[in-house]
Amino acid sequence: MVTEGGLGMIKKSLLSIFAVIVIIEEWLWDALTLAGQWFSQVLHLEKFDNWLLNASPNKALLTFLIPLILAAPFNVLAVVLLAHGAIVEGILVEIGVKLFTTLLIARIFRLVKIALLTFNWFAKIYNTITGVLRWAHDVIHQTAIYQLSLKFKAAIKIQIAMLLKNFTAST
Repeated sequence: MVTEGGLGMIKKSLLSIFAVIVIIEEWLWDALTLAGQWFSQVLHLEKFDNWLLNASPNKALLTFLIPLILAAPFNVLAVVLLAHGAIVEGILVEIGVKLFTTLLIARIFRLVKIALLTFNWFAKIYNTITGVLRWAHDVIHQTAIYQLSLKFKAAIKIQIAMLLKNFTAST
C-alpha cells in the first residue's frame, strides 16, 4: 500500500521527469527552428516558403504529410537494425530521423498552419493537443528543476555569446 507521503514522492518524481522532457523539447524545438531558418536561407527556399504560405488547405495537408512519409522507411530501418542487434546504430538512425522530421514538420507547419486549421478535424486535434501541452507546461514551469534549467540555459547563452565575441575579435 502506498502512503500519502509516498504518493507525494511519486508525483514529485514524475513531475521532475516530465520537466526534463519539456526542457529537452523546448531546447530542441528552438534549435531545430533556427536550423530550419538557416537551411531555408542557405538553400534559397524563399519561393517554396511563399508557395507554402499561399497553398490551398489540401496542398498544405499533403506537404505537411510528406516528411512523415519520407521518414517511414528510415523508421523501418531503425527497427530492423534494432532487431538484428545493432542497438546503437538503430537508436542513432531513429534519433536522426526524428530530429530531421521534426525540423521539417516544424518548418512546414509554421508556414501552412492557417490553411491546416481550416479543416475542422485538424483544428480540433490541434486545439486539444495545444491545450494539453499548455497545461503540462504550466505545471512543469513551476518545478524547481525547470527553474534551474532556465538559469543553466541563460548561463550557456552567455558563455556562447562570449566565445563568439572572442572568436570574432580574434579573426
